[in-house]
Amino acid sequence: MNNSVLAYSVRDACLIACTGRTSVYEAIRTGALRAVKRGRRTLILDEDLRRWLQNLPPMTVKPSTQSLNQGGIND
Repeated sequence: MNNSVLAYSVRDACLIACTGRTSVYEAIRTGALRAVKRGRRTLILDEDLRRWLQNLPPMTVKPSTQSLNQGGIND
């Protein structure tokens, strides 16, 4: 039998994803993250949380405002 977690509470999903409740609920509201209900409890399936995290946009690196000739850390 597989001991992996099937679903997370919103609180646990926030801890695992290192994000806040507002972000998780916004993703649920917009349909970017699927959630299910068990009575009054909102649950997020493990595979849905993983899919949401994998589909987040990549971080873009902005070029430094300092040119390399103006004295960097390695000078």
